[in-house]
Amino acid sequence: MTRDRAAWQSLNAEVIEEYRANDGRVARFGDTPIIILQTVGARSGELREVPLIPVISTSGPKRSVYVYGTAEGAPKHPDWVYNLRANSRISVEFEGETFVADLVEVESAAAREMVSSHAETVAVLREYLDRAAPRQIPVFRVDRVSI
Repeated sequence: MTRDRAAWQSLNAEVIEEYRANDGRVARFGDTPIIILQTVGARSGELREVPLIPVISTSGPKRSVYVYGTAEGAPKHPDWVYNLRANSRISVEFEGETFVADLVEVESAAAREMVSSHAETVAVLREYLDRAAPRQIPVFRVDRVSI
Protein backbone atom coordinates (compact mmCIF):
# COMPACT_ATOMS: atom_id res chain seq x y z
CA MET A 1 0.00 0.00 0.00
CA THR A 2 1.38 3.42 -0.93
CA ARG A 3 0.68 6.71 0.80
CA ASP A 4 -1.15 9.70 -0.65
CA ARG A 5 0.50 13.12 -0.89
CA ALA A 6 -0.89 14.38 2.44
CA ALA A 7 0.30 11.25 4.26
CA TRP A 8 3.80 11.63 2.76
CA GLN A 9 3.97 15.30 3.75
CA SER A 10 2.91 14.51 7.31
CA LEU A 11 5.35 11.62 7.67
CA ASN A 12 8.20 13.63 6.16
CA ALA A 13 7.58 16.56 8.53
CA GLU A 14 7.61 14.22 11.55
CA VAL A 15 10.81 12.49 10.44
CA ILE A 16 12.60 15.77 9.69
CA GLU A 17 11.60 17.26 13.04
CA GLU A 18 12.82 14.18 14.94
CA TYR A 19 16.03 14.02 12.86
CA ARG A 20 16.92 17.62 13.69
CA ALA A 21 15.98 17.32 17.36
CA ASN A 22 18.03 14.14 17.88
CA ASP A 23 21.33 14.67 16.05
CA GLY A 24 20.25 12.80 12.94
CA ARG A 25 18.52 9.91 14.69
CA VAL A 26 14.93 8.82 14.07
CA ALA A 27 13.65 6.18 16.49
CA ARG A 28 11.41 4.33 14.00
CA PHE A 29 14.48 3.68 11.82
CA GLY A 30 16.85 2.58 14.61
CA ASP A 31 20.47 2.88 13.50
CA THR A 32 19.55 3.25 9.84
CA PRO A 33 21.01 6.51 8.50
CA ILE A 34 18.75 9.23 7.16
CA ILE A 35 19.54 11.87 4.55
CA ILE A 36 17.46 14.99 3.99
CA LEU A 37 17.35 16.42 0.48
CA GLN A 38 16.45 20.09 0.20
CA THR A 39 15.14 20.16 -3.36
CA VAL A 40 13.68 23.02 -5.36
CA GLY A 41 10.21 22.35 -6.76
CA ALA A 42 10.42 21.77 -10.52
CA ARG A 43 7.25 23.79 -11.16
CA SER A 44 6.83 25.87 -8.00
CA GLY A 45 10.45 26.86 -7.39
CA GLU A 46 9.74 26.38 -3.66
CA LEU A 47 11.99 24.58 -1.19
CA ARG A 48 10.92 20.97 -0.63
CA GLU A 49 12.54 18.82 2.04
CA VAL A 50 12.42 15.05 1.86
CA PRO A 51 13.98 12.55 4.26
CA LEU A 52 15.22 9.32 2.68
CA ILE A 53 17.15 6.24 3.65
CA PRO A 54 20.39 6.42 1.70
CA VAL A 55 22.25 3.48 0.24
CA ILE A 56 25.93 3.67 1.15
CA SER A 57 28.31 1.81 -1.12
CA THR A 58 31.96 1.26 -0.41
CA SER A 59 34.35 0.09 -3.05
CA GLY A 60 37.88 0.02 -1.72
CA PRO A 61 38.65 3.42 -0.18
CA LYS A 62 35.83 5.12 -2.12
CA ARG A 63 32.48 5.67 -0.42
CA SER A 64 29.40 6.65 -2.43
CA VAL A 65 25.95 7.62 -1.23
CA TYR A 66 22.84 6.94 -3.33
CA VAL A 67 19.10 7.51 -3.01
CA TYR A 68 16.45 5.38 -4.70
CA GLY A 69 13.12 6.77 -5.93
CA THR A 70 10.99 3.86 -4.73
CA ALA A 71 7.99 5.76 -3.29
CA GLU A 72 7.18 2.49 -1.51
CA GLY A 73 6.48 0.87 -4.87
CA ALA A 74 3.99 3.45 -6.13
CA PRO A 75 3.24 3.39 -9.87
CA LYS A 76 4.69 6.91 -10.30
CA HIS A 77 8.02 8.45 -9.35
CA PRO A 78 8.09 10.51 -6.15
CA ASP A 79 7.94 14.28 -6.72
CA TRP A 80 11.52 14.77 -5.58
CA VAL A 81 12.75 12.82 -8.64
CA TYR A 82 11.28 15.48 -10.96
CA ASN A 83 12.67 18.22 -8.74
CA LEU A 84 16.18 16.76 -8.99
CA ARG A 85 15.92 16.33 -12.73
CA ALA A 86 15.09 20.04 -13.00
CA ASN A 87 17.49 21.29 -10.29
CA SER A 88 20.19 18.78 -9.37
CA ARG A 89 22.41 21.02 -7.22
CA ILE A 90 20.82 21.11 -3.79
CA SER A 91 21.56 21.26 -0.07
CA VAL A 92 21.78 17.98 1.77
CA GLU A 93 21.72 17.13 5.49
CA PHE A 94 23.64 13.97 6.27
CA GLU A 95 25.76 12.66 9.12
CA GLY A 96 25.53 15.87 11.14
CA GLU A 97 26.42 18.20 8.28
CA THR A 98 24.60 20.36 5.79
CA PHE A 99 26.40 20.70 2.47
CA VAL A 100 25.86 21.43 -1.20
CA ALA A 101 25.72 18.42 -3.49
CA ASP A 102 25.00 17.52 -7.07
CA LEU A 103 22.58 14.63 -7.28
CA VAL A 104 23.56 12.78 -10.42
CA GLU A 105 21.06 10.38 -11.92
CA VAL A 106 22.59 6.97 -12.52
CA GLU A 107 22.24 5.69 -16.10
CA SER A 108 19.17 3.47 -16.58
CA ALA A 109 20.85 0.06 -17.00
CA ALA A 110 23.27 0.66 -14.13
CA ALA A 111 20.44 1.85 -11.89
CA ARG A 112 18.36 -1.22 -12.70
CA GLU A 113 21.32 -3.50 -11.87
CA MET A 114 22.09 -1.63 -8.64
CA VAL A 115 18.51 -1.76 -7.36
CA SER A 116 17.99 -5.40 -8.39
CA SER A 117 21.21 -6.47 -6.70
CA HIS A 118 20.34 -4.60 -3.52
CA ALA A 119 16.82 -6.07 -3.52
CA GLU A 120 18.31 -9.57 -3.28
CA THR A 121 19.25 -8.85 0.33
CA VAL A 122 16.57 -6.30 1.33
CA ALA A 123 13.10 -7.84 1.33
CA VAL A 124 11.18 -4.56 1.59
CA LEU A 125 13.02 -3.22 -1.46
CA ARG A 126 12.05 -6.37 -3.37
CA GLU A 127 8.40 -5.69 -2.41
CA TYR A 128 8.70 -2.11 -3.66
CA LEU A 129 10.17 -3.28 -6.98
CA ASP A 130 7.41 -5.83 -7.46
CA ARG A 131 4.68 -3.25 -6.73
CA ALA A 132 6.26 -0.56 -8.91
CA ALA A 133 6.70 -2.79 -11.97
CA PRO A 134 7.01 -1.97 -14.77
CA ARG A 135 8.23 1.43 -13.49
CA GLN A 136 12.00 1.55 -13.22
CA ILE A 137 13.28 2.92 -9.92
CA PRO A 138 15.48 5.97 -10.52
CA VAL A 139 18.77 6.16 -8.62
CA PHE A 140 20.76 9.30 -7.80
CA ARG A 141 24.33 9.53 -6.54
CA VAL A 142 25.07 12.27 -4.00
CA ASP A 143 28.23 14.11 -5.10
CA ARG A 144 29.40 16.61 -2.51
CA VAL A 145 30.45 19.91 -4.07
CA SER A 146 33.69 21.51 -2.89
CA ILE A 147 33.17 25.22 -2.53
